[in-house]
Amino acid sequence: MPESLHLGIEQRQALQQGRPVAVTETATQIECVVLRADVFELIRKLLPDFDPRDAYPAIDAVLREDWSDARMADYDDYESRTPAAAPE
Repeated sequence: MPESLHLGIEQRQALQQGRPVAVTETATQIECVVLRADVFELIRKLLPDFDPRDAYPAIDAVLREDWSDARMADYDDYESRTPAAAPE
């Protein structure tokens, strides 16, 4: 049996309305999305074998022109021009 997930009032209301709820697993800091089972099943039927990695080539093709723009060079060395973060 799955572990219980304790949700706040707003989170429960969102789920009752069929909206997703973002949660973070505290031990690993993994970000997750909680859906009602019926909503999840609807999505799974729409995207039965979808792997987001399958979209990478299409995303690359769409964004290639922008990534090649000379104005994007500033982003290429952004970290070298940004002050280092202060130690905590």
